Amino acid sequence: MDNIFNKEFWIDQWENDKKSDTFNVHRGFSTPEYWDNAAATYNKGKKEVKARRLEKIVTALKEQNLLFDRMKVLEIGCGTGLLAMELAKHGAQITALDFSAKMLERFKRDITPDIENNITMLHEDWHKIDIAEKQWEKKFDLVIAFMSPGVASSESFFKMMNCSKKGCAMQGWAAKRAHPILSDLWELINHTTLEDKPQSILYKINLLFSLNYFPEISFSTIEWQHTSTVDQECDKQIEFFKKVSSKSHDELEKIIRPYLQSITKGNTISRRHKGLTAMAIWKIDSKY
Repeated sequence: MDNIFNKEFWIDQWENDKKSDTFNVHRGFSTPEYWDNAAATYNKGKKEVKARRLEKIVTALKEQNLLFDRMKVLEIGCGTGLLAMELAKHGAQITALDFSAKMLERFKRDITPDIENNITMLHEDWHKIDIAEKQWEKKFDLVIAFMSPGVASSESFFKMMNCSKKGCAMQGWAAKRAHPILSDLWELINHTTLEDKPQSILYKINLLFSLNYFPEISFSTIEWQHTSTVDQECDKQIEFFKKVSSKSHDELEKIIRPYLQSITKGNTISRRHKGLTAMAIWKIDSKY
């Protein structure tokens, strides 16, 4: 039981996860090239946007007194900006960063005039940012990282916390989920069965416990239908498997494109996403 409240124990467990398929899957999702290719079809459908549960997030932040007018918010891995824009509508001043230029292009197109002065976008990689150089230490009232590969290591997680003077919030997958296309391609390319466990949010939550932070935790089941063309899906999957296999671009395309064509209906690939997410919110100045 002592291990549960031992910071180093949970950091070691997190590091040991790098030996598993879970880490390899996350490594595939960790490049700007992957997300540049995902940007065109990301958050496009109404059901997908609804699945982000923005109202639930806003309500939870308000309950913790972590959403108020003129507050300063840092978002790590803002993507197409859905959450940043929602918080900006409530008067927050958002610094939103992402390492994907294409995601930020989508974000910029969707910003409405009433909130444009509340948002600063940065095309940067969180792992490479020096927060002392930027004078970000304890600068923000709230720091958030929702479904972000930016905080996939203990170092990046502690850096996130060091930027906040009031609170933090994060969200990630909390249970094993199905990867209909990815699982098939994993077997074709790597000749093994994919075993993807929950993401590192479970290590983060236990790490917080070991530091005497006890976050408010909630779970949500999200589900939506995602569609893309063969070319869009092929480009994205090639970028993913470049990181998790030794095969070249051409070798990957020779495997991936025929598979995608075999499951295509009218040049459109449709797949159902479903999974359980966990959201944790905690106050920096409120240790037990």
